[in-house]
Amino acid sequence: MRHIFIINPCAGGEDHADAITHRLQASNIEALVYITQGAKDATRYVDDYCRQHAGEALRFYACGGDGTLNEVVSGVMSGQRVEVGCYPCGSGNDYVKYWQGVDFHDLKALTEAPSVEVDVMKVRYQSDSGLAVRYALNTLNFGFEAEVCRAMDEMRRKPLLGGKMAYPSGILKSLFSGRHNPCRITVDGELWQQGDLMLASLANGQYEGGGFRSAPRSLNDDGWIEVTAIRPISIVRFAGMIGYYKKGTYLDRKKLQRFISYRRAKHLVIESDRPFYIGIDGELLHGSRFEIENLHRTLRFIVPF
Repeated sequence: MRHIFIINPCAGGEDHADAITHRLQASNIEALVYITQGAKDATRYVDDYCRQHAGEALRFYACGGDGTLNEVVSGVMSGQRVEVGCYPCGSGNDYVKYWQGVDFHDLKALTEAPSVEVDVMKVRYQSDSGLAVRYALNTLNFGFEAEVCRAMDEMRRKPLLGGKMAYPSGILKSLFSGRHNPCRITVDGELWQQGDLMLASLANGQYEGGGFRSAPRSLNDDGWIEVTAIRPISIVRFAGMIGYYKKGTYLDRKKLQRFISYRRAKHLVIESDRPFYIGIDGELLHGSRFEIENLHRTLRFIVPF
């Protein structure tokens, strides 16, 4: 079994490379360490490594946030006998919150832990350079939350508004520009939504934005994507809903039901007459048509129970 640690030196606003390397040595863990050089470098490196070591038992550990984990997952999708783990040291690390109470920072336990089969969302879309494919492990967001992702990228670079404050700061910035988003959403071959939406959220995990429980009913291995659409609401009403959204109780609030549509799906198409952004695990994609397919139990994810 080969252990490969992929470290994002920019995750969480701090370079964790030396600390992780020293902890691996102190725990007598034989592992290869790779420090990423920029955006999408983790995907490139992992994909190349899987192809060069085809058939070998490999374990990749994403050391960073949800974006780093997304890149590693995208890199392993072409490999076999490959498992993925996460050493969370980013600003959000929402996917691992699915396993409440599990310590993903214990490197010895992490490298010796079993893996479980989890679902992955496959995303096909037309990019500027042609047809492209990406993967989402945790969440995919259209509308307001994608605008929040855009704002978060700006906020992360500001001392007082970055880190754990990036998501709520992004919400405030997007309230005035991201609440009306025309679209058509087809679910499992049936037109489900058409017109103006505030947001649509697709999830296999339960948390996003540094701890907002946006998909409280989701199971990450059941073959279904949890889909929530919220129609445009006033800033005052949104402010009243945000607490329920964070706790994951908003789907049960009767006063909110007339603004919310919820269902489960295996295949979706989101499209619009004008290009728009979607967020996948916090990373932004741009296009006018996105096809999303859930791949049931396609990835083995390491969980140190």
